[in-house]
Amino acid sequence: MPPNALRTPDDRFVGLPGYPFAPHYRDDLAGYEGLRVHYLDEGPADAAVTFLCLHGQPTWSYLYRRMIPLFAGAGHRVVAPDLLGFGRSDKPVDDAVYSFGFHRGMLMAFIAALDLRNIVLVCQDWGGILGLTIPPTMPDRFGRLLVMNTTLPLGTSQGPGFDAWRAYNRSRPDLDIPALMRRSDPVITQAEAAAYGAPFPDARYKAGVRRFPELVMTSPDMEGVAEARAAADWWRNDWRGPTFMAVGMADPVLGPQVMAQLRATIHGCPPPLEIPEGGHFVQEQGERIARAALEAFGL
Repeated sequence: MPPNALRTPDDRFVGLPGYPFAPHYRDDLAGYEGLRVHYLDEGPADAAVTFLCLHGQPTWSYLYRRMIPLFAGAGHRVVAPDLLGFGRSDKPVDDAVYSFGFHRGMLMAFIAALDLRNIVLVCQDWGGILGLTIPPTMPDRFGRLLVMNTTLPLGTSQGPGFDAWRAYNRSRPDLDIPALMRRSDPVITQAEAAAYGAPFPDARYKAGVRRFPELVMTSPDMEGVAEARAAADWWRNDWRGPTFMAVGMADPVLGPQVMAQLRATIHGCPPPLEIPEGGHFVQEQGERIARAALEAFGL
């Protein structure tokens, strides 16, 4: 492990509720050699379809614990990586390391290294901000889209809700992640909320958490704007795969209005599954979403 990165002790991940999955690691991704990336890999390794589940901030693959068993149980492969700085992946300590290109490049290297094909892109929050820009670059690898509470920032304001979140995150360099998760979705138990905080023993481990709100492309000169604009054009004009959208209607930042705008950007996107009680982390209602998506996709 590079000397400028931290690795969360394994004992922090023992006995997490609803998370029985075995860890998998790669430390040889092109351009990221020596940094260990953790991922889940469930279901048949030779399955025809792979669900690629991408998390955002401040979560990790634990977010998909309710959806993974349904996808794998239907006979599909499910791969859920932890972004660098999150989950069981290594955590560079310098905030400045984390950029749009740093995260996007890792995901592209990861997809190539595992040679993932016939992918169902499953994304929410930064999983979508990053993930939605990847299929235009490697379109032959992606066949379907399952999208939840996210956006494609094109270099303009994301509204007062996001501005308030950015200011809140900026004011708390040692963000209380379990408390945030409980406020965002009261159905989460104390033990589940604690599991979301497991990767981060103290503030030194939270550089990636601190940085993400600062990276959202809210002005036209920011890194990622070009990729997002190109992606918006591609989803509007070139995408022909099946899409399933689920919306946590109680999300104050990336809720119904933002998702309606995204739906208009994605060619052929049908009306969304609306989860009235679902907040930003709508995967907490994941069983319902997974069943509906599998049915819609005919999988």
